[in-house]
Amino acid sequence: MRLLLTTPPIVFWSLVILSLPSCSTQHQNPALQPSSPDSSVITQQTYYYNCPGSPDIPVSIKDDVAWIFLPGKTINLPHVRSGSGAKYSDGINTFWSKGEEAYFQTETGKIPNCRNNRRLAIWEHAKLTGVDFRAVGNEPGWMLELRPYYINYMGDYGETRQTFVRPEPESDREERQTVFRVDNGSDRMTIILKGKECFDTMSGEKYETTVIIRQYGNRLQGCGKALH
Repeated sequence: MRLLLTTPPIVFWSLVILSLPSCSTQHQNPALQPSSPDSSVITQQTYYYNCPGSPDIPVSIKDDVAWIFLPGKTINLPHVRSGSGAKYSDGINTFWSKGEEAYFQTETGKIPNCRNNRRLAIWEHAKLTGVDFRAVGNEPGWMLELRPYYINYMGDYGETRQTFVRPEPESDREERQTVFRVDNGSDRMTIILKGKECFDTMSGEKYETTVIIRQYGNRLQGCGKALH
């Protein structure tokens, strides 16, 4: 357990996010859709490339096919042989990565010197695998995902994992908050989403929603945002 506690938060979440169950995806392409709410998304890898002088480019790889989300369109490229790194190409468009670096060739030209942003890739992966809302908190590290039919919670740096059927929420417009009261027969939890800006206690990043979790007399607070 000591290894988990000393692992940097961004690296930790990038390792555990792939193990969560999924039930849908924002994109309607069946190649990116898990087969059932309980199916694993381990085989799907997501990257989020920052490219100097160009818009950011998310990439999702599954079953030897790379889905490239370019501004205004999405293309899929088959895996091809390369001397080094991982290369995907249809003869016109190319995505070639090595480590955290990547190069793109499209109909409009070359996009070199792109670098994967691990933190944003985690959020993009959640979005592409059907998460409606995602929240995180620190000390101890925890993560919450609201999917169309399920709610996944991971706490204590990954030691605690709980899944609940997503119930109808209790909404209060005057208080600008939404409450989910969940019970899976073994665990109970109250989740409160407040329409109040929130700043991550480690990164300082600003989020649109303050999230409070109450369970067994404990209170956790973190930040989250809608992904769809």
